[in-house]
Amino acid sequence: MQKAVQGLKPERLWNYFSDLSDIPRESGNEEGVRQFLLAFAKEHALKAIVDDIGNVIIRKKAYPGYEGRSSVALQGHMDMVCVKVEGSTHDFATDPIELVRDGDFLKANGTTLGGDNGIAIALALDILADPDCKHGPLEAIFTVSEETGLTGAFNIQEEHVQSRLMINLDSEEEGVLYIGCAGGIEVDAQLPVTWTKPDSSSKAFLLTANGMLGGHSGGEIHKQRANAIKVAARTVSQLPSFQIFKAEGGTKRNVIPSVCTIGLVVEEKDATLLASLVAQNQKELSLEYAHSDPNLLLTLTEVPMVGKAVAKEQSKAFFTALYAAPHGVDAMSMTIPGIVETSSNLAILRLEEQGFSVISSHRSSVLSARDDIAHRNGAILALAGAKVSYTGAYPSWTPNPASALTGFCAKAYEQYTNKKPKITAIHAGLECGIINSRISGMDSVSFGPDMYDVHSVKERLCISSVERISGFTRHLLSIIE
Repeated sequence: MQKAVQGLKPERLWNYFSDLSDIPRESGNEEGVRQFLLAFAKEHALKAIVDDIGNVIIRKKAYPGYEGRSSVALQGHMDMVCVKVEGSTHDFATDPIELVRDGDFLKANGTTLGGDNGIAIALALDILADPDCKHGPLEAIFTVSEETGLTGAFNIQEEHVQSRLMINLDSEEEGVLYIGCAGGIEVDAQLPVTWTKPDSSSKAFLLTANGMLGGHSGGEIHKQRANAIKVAARTVSQLPSFQIFKAEGGTKRNVIPSVCTIGLVVEEKDATLLASLVAQNQKELSLEYAHSDPNLLLTLTEVPMVGKAVAKEQSKAFFTALYAAPHGVDAMSMTIPGIVETSSNLAILRLEEQGFSVISSHRSSVLSARDDIAHRNGAILALAGAKVSYTGAYPSWTPNPASALTGFCAKAYEQYTNKKPKITAIHAGLECGIINSRISGMDSVSFGPDMYDVHSVKERLCISSVERISGFTRHLLSIIE
């Protein structure tokens, strides 16, 4: 057990979270967590199943006297988004997440915390391990690779799941019951390039855009945070002519990019213009993002001349397209006030030997709008000569305020807190929509403790909120009939 969780309540829950933090679990590397879960099931004499894709399902019999109640599934995902501060030597394949307690918050030292969605696993294990928790037949469904394509949910097999009521523990705002979410799709664009030798009289520079908060591209897109790729493209595209020799921005499809580095060659006569554009854009962007990204920083450094760079026409066309490509909120919902309907995240930019690549993700609760904004983005990139493909489409989760589980959750929350919950939908993609579509008759609700800045190095989890959500979940299980 890491020192940061010592003395926290519920003690067993936080011990499980600490154990998970010691296990590397980046998307695609869930074997350690899987073995941990199977060992847990064996220790507590619970039935466990590993399906064909690697999801783990653990079953527990009903508390005595509750055998006639409905079976309920607690659901979360095993993987986490792995992001670290610039210059960190942390290896997500081998190193544990170092937990840090800061007042009523738990965070990590220089990395993402993994509260998304390690806290769901810890909550579920704490209940499964408790012989005194009152509930009907219980399942825990732990899926793989949620963060990189909802892989586990897409491959869930109906015959392995007995429950038709599911509590997803992957939300980040206490007191809110989510009964719907956006669908999503990704756009992958590849532009083959021609490498040429720059003129000897030219100058080479590295432009770095950093200091931005980044964050979850679904849960925090409405906060209007700056996108480092867009910031860099805005500056570079204003030059009349340039050649790119390096382009690297973003880390994950569902993370708003917080760092982007562009290597470019300009004619000697344009070097002064480049410096003035950087200064001008720094001034403008500092004003535009004074509230959402006060530490946004553009840095220009001259470097030794490179031997090759992408041809001028291709460089200009591609960065003009990046500048024009959509990012951020495209439309707000007219159905649920205050909720984002449609958005885009220009997520990952790379330049490799074969050419440029850029990946963007698009979300909407209206599937035609989801596809429309994805194709608008694709059209812009295609005009620059890129080959565009559309991948990873997943459905939205249509809200049903009259569902039985929503009623149980609302009743239990009022009983437990003497407050009414907020019942709404979320713009982030949740596994509920996919699992509902694959398991006939499934009724889902999502909730969780307060978490902030997930998918970023500032991710933090509210300790007292976890304790309250734990108590609420136990009360809810006790009243579901």
